[in-house]
Amino acid sequence: MQSEPMAEVDEVALRGYVICTAPRSGSNWLGQLLSSTGVLGHPLEYFNAPGRRRISDPSFPGQPEDQVQRVLTSGRTANGVYCVKMFAVQFRKVARSIRLTRKLPELRFVTLTRRDTLGQAISWARALQTEQYRGTQAVRSAPVYNKRAIARQLTEILDEYRAWAGYFARTGPPAAELVYEDLIGDPQGDVDRIAALFGIAAKLRPEAIDLTIQRDALSEDWRRRFIQEMGDPDRL
Repeated sequence: MQSEPMAEVDEVALRGYVICTAPRSGSNWLGQLLSSTGVLGHPLEYFNAPGRRRISDPSFPGQPEDQVQRVLTSGRTANGVYCVKMFAVQFRKVARSIRLTRKLPELRFVTLTRRDTLGQAISWARALQTEQYRGTQAVRSAPVYNKRAIARQLTEILDEYRAWAGYFARTGPPAAELVYEDLIGDPQGDVDRIAALFGIAAKLRPEAIDLTIQRDALSEDWRRRFIQEMGDPDRL
């Protein structure tokens, strides 16, 4: 999908992509992988002002027009490639006031999904309790198993994926489709796929990546309990 021309932030030709995903899909890790290359932008949730203020920038702007400028400045690398990570709920909110494909030049779309949606829901339910969204963050409170919370986050994740699927059914397929479980097995391969969209080479720098998998034995215990309590094969 091509965007309409806009004024450049500087003399570098700007082009970029949105990572269309859902919470707890491995997108933070993917973002670090891409950022580490130095040529594929610095993907963050630039349209999530509360999150940005809480994590790194208390003065982060709340208006979409100003957030676009953050994408085109903080979200880009020196070669002019920018990147932003978005959930469907964030896209809907932004779309009420601006047209992203007109504001972000030469825009492409990349999807990131996770096959293990139950594991994704467990991770999200747990993160909401602990406030630990990255392994580098401190745990604020102890996680407690709650089947209803897991079921709620599972529904929200499926709604996110359904929304993106509907979007691309209407607009045409994304430029690249990534799957978390495959990304784990070949991160350089998926980074190469994104780099190819812009005709550039990109090499991962492992020393710039500090995020690790948060899934552990407690996650598997919650999965076992949830399936035992909620996995009725006679209910759809």
